[in-house]
Amino acid sequence: MILSHAANEERGSASMKRSLSVRDLTAMGIAAIVGAGIFSTIGNAASSGGPAVSLLFVFTALACGFSAMCYAEFASRIPISGGAYTYAYASFGELIAWIIGWDLIMEYAVGNIAVAISWSGYFTGFMGGMGIHIPEFLSIDYLSAARGFNEVVQNGLIPANLDYHLYKAYTAWMTAPSIGGIRIIADVPAFTIVVLITALVYIGIYETKVAGNIMVLIKLMILMLVIGVGAFYINPENWSPFAPNGLAGVMKGTAGVFFAYIGFDAISTTAEECRNPRRDLPRSMIYSLLITTVLYVLISLVLTGMVSYTELGVNDPLAYAFEKLHLTRLSGIIGISAIIAMAGVLLVFQVGQPRIWMSMSRDGLLPPRFAKLHPRFKTPAFSTILTGILVAIPSLFLNLTEVTDLTSIGTLFAFALVSGGIIILNPYGKVQEDSRAFRIPYFNSRFFLIPLLLGGVLAYIALSDLSGPGFSIREINHTNLPMIIFSLSAIVISYFAVLKKWSLIPVMGLILNLYLMSELGVINWLRFGIWLLIGLSLYFVYGYRHSRLNNK
Repeated sequence: MILSHAANEERGSASMKRSLSVRDLTAMGIAAIVGAGIFSTIGNAASSGGPAVSLLFVFTALACGFSAMCYAEFASRIPISGGAYTYAYASFGELIAWIIGWDLIMEYAVGNIAVAISWSGYFTGFMGGMGIHIPEFLSIDYLSAARGFNEVVQNGLIPANLDYHLYKAYTAWMTAPSIGGIRIIADVPAFTIVVLITALVYIGIYETKVAGNIMVLIKLMILMLVIGVGAFYINPENWSPFAPNGLAGVMKGTAGVFFAYIGFDAISTTAEECRNPRRDLPRSMIYSLLITTVLYVLISLVLTGMVSYTELGVNDPLAYAFEKLHLTRLSGIIGISAIIAMAGVLLVFQVGQPRIWMSMSRDGLLPPRFAKLHPRFKTPAFSTILTGILVAIPSLFLNLTEVTDLTSIGTLFAFALVSGGIIILNPYGKVQEDSRAFRIPYFNSRFFLIPLLLGGVLAYIALSDLSGPGFSIREINHTNLPMIIFSLSAIVISYFAVLKKWSLIPVMGLILNLYLMSELGVINWLRFGIWLLIGLSLYFVYGYRHSRLNNK
């Protein structure tokens, strides 16, 4: 299977431009991670978990760190475009590779819909502050407007007393023009930014990296300014209690916090455009994860220190905190930073998705057109345009809440499979044929795994509110099903890891990602299952029949 991908590399990569250095790749990783999470979802996570949400960032980064090391070893072993899809192909085979390729659509395309919607909110607010009013019915999705209008009417609320977001939804519905009784409501800024970013990615990887580097530099400078100024306004009393709702409250923000980290793996899809992929991809993954984790922890501590965590359940928590302390100039700068940051996330994701489709097409699982490169720009032209269409059009009318959790569970599934792939290919941490290639340090699970898991269980019990919903033994029902599945899976994995002396890091990556998946709830699992069933149907209709592997 690895030979099949090597042949694909010979067929396709010679004409792709190798212009990405480790600095460019690290910037892409930072651009993918520092986005909607730090400007939006961190607020809801903090309102549930309190200041202890900073620990959730550390825990999530740890889970991502184990996965990042697995990605790094794969990238060093198989420096070919496609990321997790390619790694699954090499370790699990074609069927699982198709599943992960289909699953990654949720991480990249569906995730970008959520980012585009968040970007639109910040852009609309920023333009309003500049005195340029964008009509409400042109800056919100249809579903949110309808729900907002119904909430106001059913509860008899007075429009003048509504909060900003509910008032925007109500006004959009009331002022929207209609054709044939259907109100014309669409998020035009979200659509526009996706079109512009897609055009940039279509033109070339060099232009993309230059734009990405500039965006990252600007937003890092602004975030350091935010941390430096905000530190002088911290009230230590706001950090007490540190975990007001126990571990249950902290873990409630799992989806939102993890949504902040999705995408660091996107840089692995650019392997054929890297100058030295075996060396630079592993380094850039680890560098970007470390830098962004420090940023997230500092921002969360500063934010919860400036204002009480109970006030942070808003869409723009950073701007809200500085406005409350009358630092209005800085809140405007935060708005600019958010616009740049989310545009950077869009840029990286729009780069990743077409290259996954390109790799799948090379293996015959998608039509050949998906792998065709533009004769001048040397980018997967058709795949890039299709990605733009699949993100731009839904961003006109979809709701942010509907896509965030689905994106997180898809990403966790990819991370879990990549960790499991290392267990299959290199369970004992053996040195590769190329001694310069990256290899995960080997620690024997027989000696380390059980103490680590026992420590984690004891910490879970100590921090959990055992009387809260979802934890009472008498209330074990369908809401606990994901946790039951995880517990059984963790026992089986641990048994074989100890018995066969597997490498500790990929085992921990697999277990931690499965645990985070279990925290996302039954509804998200059902949606995820339906998505996979649709993907399997497409595989057997087209992919299986045209597969290069099956037709040899």
